[in-house]
Amino acid sequence: MSRSDVVVLGAGIVGVSVALHLQARGRSVVLLDRKAPGEETSFGNAGIIERASVIPYTFPREIPDLFRYALNRSTDARYDPLFVPRVAPWLYQFWRASSPGRLKQIVKDLLPLIENCLSEHKALMAKAGIDALRRDRGWIEFFRRPRSFDKAVAEARALEAYKLRYAVLDPAALHALEPHLAQGLVGAVHWQDPATVTDPGKVVKAYADLFVRQGGILATGDARSLEADGDGWRVMTGSGPVEARDAVIALGPWANDLYRSLGYAIPMAVKRGYHMHYRPAGGAVANHTMLDVDGGYLMAPMERGLRLTTGVEFADRDAPPTPIQVDRAEAKAREIFPLGERVDPAPWMGRRPCLPDMKPVLGPAPRHKGLWFAFGHNHHGLTLGPVTGRLLAQMMTGETPFTDPAPYRADRF
Repeated sequence: MSRSDVVVLGAGIVGVSVALHLQARGRSVVLLDRKAPGEETSFGNAGIIERASVIPYTFPREIPDLFRYALNRSTDARYDPLFVPRVAPWLYQFWRASSPGRLKQIVKDLLPLIENCLSEHKALMAKAGIDALRRDRGWIEFFRRPRSFDKAVAEARALEAYKLRYAVLDPAALHALEPHLAQGLVGAVHWQDPATVTDPGKVVKAYADLFVRQGGILATGDARSLEADGDGWRVMTGSGPVEARDAVIALGPWANDLYRSLGYAIPMAVKRGYHMHYRPAGGAVANHTMLDVDGGYLMAPMERGLRLTTGVEFADRDAPPTPIQVDRAEAKAREIFPLGERVDPAPWMGRRPCLPDMKPVLGPAPRHKGLWFAFGHNHHGLTLGPVTGRLLAQMMTGETPFTDPAPYRADRF
């Protein structure tokens, strides 16, 4: 039997960040996962630390968009018709939260996390010695249609109160930055505040290595073995049981396997997504991470190759992959960039843990002493991992939080 101050369940970006921030505040921590750090949701994202994303991804409210998604033929969104009845209540909550009035408050609630996301990553990257994995050149969204370009420019200008740095690019300016894009694009918006990383999984592993170098314990085990034990918690690991005063559920899309068994009804859904790596053809180079807004996919230059990531798929979390969107994205991408052959043997599939109000759950479990929640980061797990790790560690150690944690409480639903 081993003992620790805290056991953190889940070694993705959120769990690793929580463990590091608790460790920095003098707590002994065991970090437990069934796999090595950074090999699930944290592995396959677009690699953007999205400092500019002050407006979260919302439910579409314009009739043309709703009709297009209903046809189920788009690259950026797809659904399993048999799954729709199960996810419909969540989609309704998501639609309500996306109304202009509710969204205004949600943006306000999320802003302290977004404002501090990049500085928190930079601090951890410096300690972990991985600054070379970060590119401080922002990312670009480009457009095929004038209507969508004009709309994006108007939306960017509406965000000027947040003092974000961006540039509106005409076709000539876009091709000066990205000369291997095809002609015919109508323009782009270059968001300059965010950073990108060339291997998100490697970033998480480097953070976990830092945790271990500083005395943390990395353990393998099934988080579902967690059980109350007197005034604390016990979980089984490959090396035997671990007891801790506090336990943190940071299991991303698998969090509901545990919190439901403890009696909590938190409305979390999973948005699945895919990626595939390609070798650029003919010596082509992508200098920035780029979103083809009208094509519905994203291209990110990674160490392994050019990563194409898809939008969302609403399907059962554990259903077999249906990488139709990868094929659609590839066809669209080949229209505007010289892609070569696929690098990966099969498309990778990940799962995004999403709450209908677009905010994570952070803080104490309402009915269990010493149990803490840290999950539901929607599309921004990589972005918000370190900053939410800091906030939760401050709450757990009695330190004054850098922002009011009330908007993220578990009992808000």
